[in-house]
Amino acid sequence: MSAVRLTQLVSAWAVALWVGGLWAVGYLVAPLLFHALPDDRLLAGLLAGKMFAAMGMVGMVCGGWLLVNRLQVAGGQAFKQAVFWMVLLMWLLTLAQYFGIQPLLAEIKAEAALQAASKDVMESLFRDRFATWHGVSSVVYLIESLLGLVLIAKSRQL
Repeated sequence: MSAVRLTQLVSAWAVALWVGGLWAVGYLVAPLLFHALPDDRLLAGLLAGKMFAAMGMVGMVCGGWLLVNRLQVAGGQAFKQAVFWMVLLMWLLTLAQYFGIQPLLAEIKAEAALQAASKDVMESLFRDRFATWHGVSSVVYLIESLLGLVLIAKSRQL
């Protein structure tokens, strides 16, 4: 197998892992957790959060590979390709989620646990703040997921 063919194969795997994982975790596993554990939303949220964090790491690695590979293959022409900019936007959204929004949500949960009798942030004074940032997170995740579908359609250009 040639080096070019191997990098194309690894790029295809990276897209499949990243986008497939986004959709599987965000729109299948996380909702199923909350459905299967209706009496333990804290556990469901904890497990979902860990999976979203793991997908953040997957996204950082896969997106980083795709960006570096595109630059190696296309050089400066990569900056003129829509697929490069889609991957870059998805990667930046992943970074924003992992290093910005997820830690902020964790901080809000921790504050609620310290200052409230209940460990459930949704039963605390921090409910509105948490709900707002959770909504922001959901919109960012949706945008990243939809961009992922477009990336799949254009993945032959990688």
